[in-house]
Amino acid sequence: MTVSASPLVERRRLRTELRQARQEAGLTQEAVAEQMDWSLSKLIRIETGAVGISTNDLTALLRLYNVKDRKRVRALVAQAREARRQTWWSKYRAVLAPTYFQYIEFETSASIIRTYETFVVPGLLQTEEYATAVTARNRFDPDPKTVKTLVEVRMKRQQLLLDRPNPPLLFFIVDEAVIRRLVGDKDLRQAQVEKLIRMADRPEVTIEIVPFSAGIHRGVIEDFSILEFGETDDNDVLYFEGSRMASFSR
Repeated sequence: MTVSASPLVERRRLRTELRQARQEAGLTQEAVAEQMDWSLSKLIRIETGAVGISTNDLTALLRLYNVKDRKRVRALVAQAREARRQTWWSKYRAVLAPTYFQYIEFETSASIIRTYETFVVPGLLQTEEYATAVTARNRFDPDPKTVKTLVEVRMKRQQLLLDRPNPPLLFFIVDEAVIRRLVGDKDLRQAQVEKLIRMADRPEVTIEIVPFSAGIHRGVIEDFSILEFGETDDNDVLYFEGSRMASFSR
């Protein structure tokens, strides 16, 4: 088992294992819920990866599924423990929108991230000053404390993702408008351009510009990111982000 940096990804992997074990045992969800004395919704939440599972519940569930291989049991228990682990972003749960919180969980374990932006420099490429200006302007009630916290999260995402020993491959495609519309004063814009140049020199980073001459194209409607994972059993995640809402497709 490969341990992930994100508990959410471990929950996704564990749910696959548990569904498979239940099916191999020839049990329905209703039958399992009854024999475990659980509500059906509890089992469904576990099997969808929405919640973690305690060690005691997991070992009892595996006994019910007749999973006796000690190596497999130990691996699943370790996976469940990792799925409940607290992370650096856990303390920001009250501030971050649920979809953004979930995105960070996926992003942390992605091996390849592909991002398209039509309006602003992608978050992983922003300077702190640019991030502050954009975040303040993008909120209906730009409370300084909230803006500062959101920028802090963005800078931590950059640092911990890009400066780790094996960073993911990053592909950024931005509309020419992103470069033309650089916000802030001259110094802020210059610093942001210089950061883009530095980032483009990194071997794991690719930055491409869609010129105005491309006209209207299918990506012009909304920004999105595609996250891919190293484990073959992990489905890719498509994340859409707009000024009013964000959503996942997986």
